Amino acid sequence: MSDTHRNPVTDEQFVSFGEQGAQLTYGSYLRLPTLLDAQHLESDPPAHDELLFITIHQVYELWFKQLLHEVTAARDTMLRAGQPGAGGDLWRAQHLLSRVHVIERVLVQQVDVLETMTPQDFLEFRQRLAPASGFQSVQFRELEFLSGAKDPGYLSRFKGLTEAEQDRLRARLDEPTLWDAFLAVLRAHDLPADDDEQVADSVRTVAHDRDRYGAVWALAEALLQHDELAASWRARHVVMVERMIGAKSGTGGSSGSAYLRGRLPLQYYPVLWDVRSRL
Repeated sequence: MSDTHRNPVTDEQFVSFGEQGAQLTYGSYLRLPTLLDAQHLESDPPAHDELLFITIHQVYELWFKQLLHEVTAARDTMLRAGQPGAGGDLWRAQHLLSRVHVIERVLVQQVDVLETMTPQDFLEFRQRLAPASGFQSVQFRELEFLSGAKDPGYLSRFKGLTEAEQDRLRARLDEPTLWDAFLAVLRAHDLPADDDEQVADSVRTVAHDRDRYGAVWALAEALLQHDELAASWRARHVVMVERMIGAKSGTGGSSGSAYLRGRLPLQYYPVLWDVRSRL
């Protein structure tokens, strides 16, 4: 095709990026130079598997960021639906929670990648990690708080939190949870939700009248799926830790796998689990 038949490209068709107005590229959009320079090994001489360890945990934190984005949006959608006369769009909340489920399955599967590292390979650099610990993941704790498992004690038990991180956790302690939003949805459908017994009765009503309350039942199931997948991740994580370090203490001073096993019974929504016995 000759030049005379080509569509002219105007300046408006280019997307400018950055303070210098440079054209947008794949690398600049994703901030790849910064992202790929974020893996700095502590071991000397460098331990081969430390790069894998850092990468996996950075990827986890990226997924935690995305989960917070989705869970917050789902919570806010449910709260809007719970406003008197709002009508609401429960489908969107369910859709967002479905995405959360897919991401949580990825989190579980990522443990398989970490387990390609042998205990001997991990011990080459493990001591260099102290006193850092996965226990200090602020985003993970935010997810637990937002899901409904609020524990103010973590603010005092966390070591080395910055002021900004403390503020984030305090904000999550103060704001509504997914469970609070679900209760608002029940009330918006004229279903009692002032205590656990009322909520259980209301969920049973929803379960037995899905023609009328189908969207509410689907939302309850989505919350239960979120709870189940979080439990699956905790269970998979503790087995991986025991395979790697046995009964050793954690690098941050925790009891290691003993602490993690103590977290296995945690349920975000015990009422929803209890209802299964009463249907």
